[in-house]
Amino acid sequence: MIRRGWTAATMVCLLAGLAIAATQKSDVEGRWQGTQNTANGAITLTYNFKAEGEVLTGTEESPMFSRSISEGRVNGDQISFKTTINGHSIEHRGTVSGNMIQLKNFGPGGEFDLTLKRVPGEKKSSPQ
Repeated sequence: MIRRGWTAATMVCLLAGLAIAATQKSDVEGRWQGTQNTANGAITLTYNFKAEGEVLTGTEESPMFSRSISEGRVNGDQISFKTTINGHSIEHRGTVSGNMIQLKNFGPGGEFDLTLKRVPGEKKSSPQ
């Protein structure tokens, strides 16, 4: 009888832990910025990410454009998504580490790296 009670209590704790982990927000959520050098000079790119489970959504913005990301995925500290520029798809793959994301981007113009930093004051909120 006591053994069944301990087994039931253990199962309840495990299920509660899994439920809490499933509702916590991803470390990628929030506003991130980086600077990209172009032929016309440096531009600031801003990414607004939202993660629901393994699905990543959001936008990529600069002073000249705003576009949605597509096919976004989160897997632990790894993220991937696509953006489209003038009908050309750009693939983005990155690693989240604290307040920094290292992105590697692949598109018709070649491959380039971009370091994003979390915008101060945009740290993800803790679950209620």
